[in-house]
Amino acid sequence: MNHLAAETNFNVLKHVLVPEHHLLDPEKADEVLQEMGITKGQLPKIRKSDPGIKILETIHGPIDEGRVVKIVRKSETAQEFVVYRLVTRG
Repeated sequence: MNHLAAETNFNVLKHVLVPEHHLLDPEKADEVLQEMGITKGQLPKIRKSDPGIKILETIHGPIDEGRVVKIVRKSETAQEFVVYRLVTRG
């Protein structure tokens, strides 16, 4: 099996150490930002080249810069820890 075939068959989001990634629709993203009292520009960034974004693109199609991704990390102390990232080029 060549490297490319192996790479496309592995879904990084299913790995036990990788947190859940969810693409928010624009309306939900605006709602979340309003609740947090921040703007998109104040969110930490995640690049379009990130493996998690690449997998989300296989589900949702191309993801434009400026979209918001919700990341849910599992934690022994906090149960779940939710963070949001702004998709940027790269």
